[in-house]
Amino acid sequence: MKISILSAFYPFRGGIAHFNESLVRELDKDHQVQVNTFRTQYPRFLFPGKSQFVEKKNYAWEGRAHRIASPFNVFSFFNASRTIKGQEPEIFVANYWVTAFAPLISFLGWRLRKRATRILLVHNLVPHEKRFFDTWMNRLVLNQFDGFVALSETVKNDILHVRKDAKVCVIQHPWYDQFKEPVSKAEACEKLGIDPSSKVLLFFGLVRNYKGLDVLLNAFSELDDSYHLVIAGEFYTDKQEFDVWFNDPALKERLHIHDRFIPDDEVHLFFSAADLCVLPYRSATQSGVSATSFQFGVPVVVTDVGGLSQTVREMGVVVPLERPDLLREALQDIFSEGKLLKMIQAIETERSNNSWKSFSSELVHFAETLRVSQDK
Repeated sequence: MKISILSAFYPFRGGIAHFNESLVRELDKDHQVQVNTFRTQYPRFLFPGKSQFVEKKNYAWEGRAHRIASPFNVFSFFNASRTIKGQEPEIFVANYWVTAFAPLISFLGWRLRKRATRILLVHNLVPHEKRFFDTWMNRLVLNQFDGFVALSETVKNDILHVRKDAKVCVIQHPWYDQFKEPVSKAEACEKLGIDPSSKVLLFFGLVRNYKGLDVLLNAFSELDDSYHLVIAGEFYTDKQEFDVWFNDPALKERLHIHDRFIPDDEVHLFFSAADLCVLPYRSATQSGVSATSFQFGVPVVVTDVGGLSQTVREMGVVVPLERPDLLREALQDIFSEGKLLKMIQAIETERSNNSWKSFSSELVHFAETLRVSQDK
């Protein structure tokens, strides 16, 4: 099968790039895959971080992506259309996670009508940080695709709310497998400057308001000295908002702050050091962080929002939204009576059910089913 994919790929950094690189590795085994990405993702003045790009030496996948268009440059849309048409795909897969990309993606979907089965792989439909044009943009892009792959029931429902006749296939986010193998907790803690005998909590990924770091810090401030918290990720919000905790003498020795993008070759250290990964999000659909955590055998604590709770099962704990007191109690409870070990064992039981092979096979099967129905 000839498949063309449009998404973030190297040299862009972040979870969407990781997701699609893993997907392409698996699809390559049985299909002819063409990889397409952006010239730029965001104008510099709209990007809150230090860089949109990764350093080549710190990246596990160089890739082969054609850099064909900029979402904010309408004139580049035509070049992108010509490039993908020239690839003669039977299946066109576009990834969608930011409504600002809707004009480009909907244009390509429209230009490829009757030429390919058009699949929109929807990571988020309703943005975490909403804008006035989101509903209109979502309707625009959903009307130009034949079928939709959602990573959670929450996203499926969001799609059906906008387009009631949409054909949606839900496939759970696979666990990441491209990072280095884990090391012992003692070795990882030594490299990160953490007492290996402590109970290590990890908050991993970009720090944004909706991710609820303040809720976790509130809970953490009430825990005893045996708990340490590692915050690993670049701050996309005002870091001074957290000064009340970061400057607290009672917490300073137990807080380990890495305010930077964590390159691929360091990810294993943070999860090897961690006993628990905590995601106290205020809004979410699903999370690549939880998929990474499970891959390293680390249980998670998540809030009951979006699709997060659907993936946890016995592999972690779900707590109510914005309740630092209940989050603190859940953290304390996990470290009692062997509960942490039971969660780790549950992760190992689930490991074979969350592979990229399974995900890619379901995606292609869904697309082929749509092709058959279109040909009738």
